[in-house]
Amino acid sequence: MQHAVGAPLPPPHRPGVGWTHGAPHPAGPPAGPPAPQGPPQAPGAPGTAPGGPQGHGPGHAPAHHAPAPGWSGPAPQHTPGPPARDATGHIQLPPGGPVPVPAPPPAAAPTDTGSTTLAVLLIGPAGAGKTTVAKHWARHRRVPTAHISLDDVREWVCSGFADPQSGWNDQSEAQYRLARRTCGFAARNFLANGISCIVDDAVFPDRPVVGLGGWKRHVGPGLLPVVILPGLEIVLERNAQRSGNRRLSDEEVARIHGRMAGWYGSGLPIIDNSQYDVETTARVLDEVLARSMASPPAW
Repeated sequence: MQHAVGAPLPPPHRPGVGWTHGAPHPAGPPAGPPAPQGPPQAPGAPGTAPGGPQGHGPGHAPAHHAPAPGWSGPAPQHTPGPPARDATGHIQLPPGGPVPVPAPPPAAAPTDTGSTTLAVLLIGPAGAGKTTVAKHWARHRRVPTAHISLDDVREWVCSGFADPQSGWNDQSEAQYRLARRTCGFAARNFLANGISCIVDDAVFPDRPVVGLGGWKRHVGPGLLPVVILPGLEIVLERNAQRSGNRRLSDEEVARIHGRMAGWYGSGLPIIDNSQYDVETTARVLDEVLARSMASPPAW
């Protein structure tokens, strides 16, 4: 059964509910030989209550029923309750909420964001190097930082994967949107638990509602977008080194690069890393983020 994107998922299966395979479990221990009966007691005799079994009168707790004679199975067990807060393996995690705008960097280190928890969106065309730069930036920070690649999350779909190389359609669009929403959930949860994150995605400026608008809805106003946009010849060269479904045709790369040029004049910070190596680009990214924290871009 297919569910629309954003629709609630069906409830998880609960053992014992609707399960019809196999033999049913016995409702209780097997009946043994009848217990010997004692002489009847007169009404009102000690230990009896009118209209009820022995020991169940007012002020009496229900008696514990022992297994019937002849029962050789294990003693009945009570259903365990939820583990205590301090039980081993039960860790309370703060829920992820919208990410707020980060505080500006300290005056003593105005271009250093290494000690600040951040949520970053790195935008760029295929072959710009955004995934490589994002990984390097995340690995060399002084605070815990996660890298979330939209393409990696999108490729979680194995059977039925909508490969854009085979043509763009409604299913491709749905899987991209679902991957973006999943990345947004992950980013919020990382941030709520003190872990920075950087997400990379090819967001187009001519689709603001789906692109930046979607990321802002999924993560929050504290997300810092940065565009990485080298020259077309660099993008074509880097794309030629890719493999699998992530390698695009030269015509598609040129088309995407042309659409990305719309970010100029948008107000978002743009890094041209045509002449930068990965380490230099990551350092420039940190400087750009420090300026964005001091003066967040309007987007």
